[in-house]
Amino acid sequence: MPAGRGRCWQRAADIVVAAALATAALLAWVYLVAAHGGYWRTGHRLPVSPAEPAAWPDVVAVIPARNEAEMLPLTLPTLLGQDYQGRLRIVLVDDESSDGTGKVAQTAGRAAGWRIGTADGGQDRTLQVLRGSPTPPGWAGKVWAMSQGVAAAGQPDFLWCTDADIAFAPGALGSLAAAAVHDDLALVSQMALLRAVAGWERLLIPAFVYFFAQLYPFPRVSSPGSRTAAAAGGCMLVRAGALARAGGLARIASARIDDVALGRLLKRAGGNCWLGLTTEVVSVRPYAGLADIWDMVARSAYTQLRYSVAAVAAAVAGLCWLYLGPPAAAIGGIGWLAAGGGGTAAWLAAAGLAGWALMTVSYLPMLRLYRLSPLRGPGLPLIALLYAAMTADSARRHLAGRGGEWKGRIITPTR
Repeated sequence: MPAGRGRCWQRAADIVVAAALATAALLAWVYLVAAHGGYWRTGHRLPVSPAEPAAWPDVVAVIPARNEAEMLPLTLPTLLGQDYQGRLRIVLVDDESSDGTGKVAQTAGRAAGWRIGTADGGQDRTLQVLRGSPTPPGWAGKVWAMSQGVAAAGQPDFLWCTDADIAFAPGALGSLAAAAVHDDLALVSQMALLRAVAGWERLLIPAFVYFFAQLYPFPRVSSPGSRTAAAAGGCMLVRAGALARAGGLARIASARIDDVALGRLLKRAGGNCWLGLTTEVVSVRPYAGLADIWDMVARSAYTQLRYSVAAVAAAVAGLCWLYLGPPAAAIGGIGWLAAGGGGTAAWLAAAGLAGWALMTVSYLPMLRLYRLSPLRGPGLPLIALLYAAMTADSARRHLAGRGGEWKGRIITPTR
């Protein structure tokens, strides 16, 4: 066969393979947008005015805090200032901090007129600052801190598990409690509106929430008939009795992604769970540079993939195919058409453009939630490429013995 004809055949075969991959990616996007639990929509919220319960439940907020002296003045007053009609107490677990976290918390409590004491004493508006003990073998640091807070809480109706960097609107707890009582929920969780102020935050943070929702579609998490389970650790109202019946936090002692593990624990034990979006719960933690966001993702991605190099490779390949494939097909197909390509090249370009358009449309509601321009939508493939790199780097860090490094702690893989 002449060399020129061989090159033509090779090019034709390449176009056919590329068109097949682009078609598969397009079909995947059709499924994701049309049938994957409506993950891309942002309207899954708590009712604006849920029916008030006949008796407001007793709630104890549990806040694990490790070196959070900078965050607490911004967030703790929002818990202390809740206009909740029931009894509310707070246990803040000072998780071996070295920056005066406990003193900052007590100062904020006194300034708000709260009693500083023991939360299980039953008195309303009591703040207990508990000095946490060292993490024992087999426990993840945060879960151990949470378990100490739960033990100190006594016997409330609900435990309100949150993080030290989360701020709440004044009526946030009332909405959570009303929904939990009205629908007999074991868990009510809201994904906090993450900070998206700096340039890298605006580029990457909305996509973080988008990818999380793609993994765990919120309507499916909230459906009793679905096996999908998750939660958002910044805001979890947990029915104490349901947690005890499920075996308590000891059942997820080693969990590094504690919120998802808790959601699974409660749902598998038969509890009804709800997870949705909100603008009433806000994370104030800054991620001013790319390195900060990179560390945040790389800290847990390998854990999410069960410490499997094969799973990481598959995840990275899948991200590239699903997100980079359509724009690459569109650009390549248009290029082949310009060079005299035929119908297959036209199909390649059309499939690529359609897949790219679908992923862009699916990202627009999240951009709108974060009050960002829709013109950012077509850039989602490049954002996905960055997240793929973070995922690969997460595996590299763990294999190098620096996995999950956070505030002086390093994750040892557990299987």
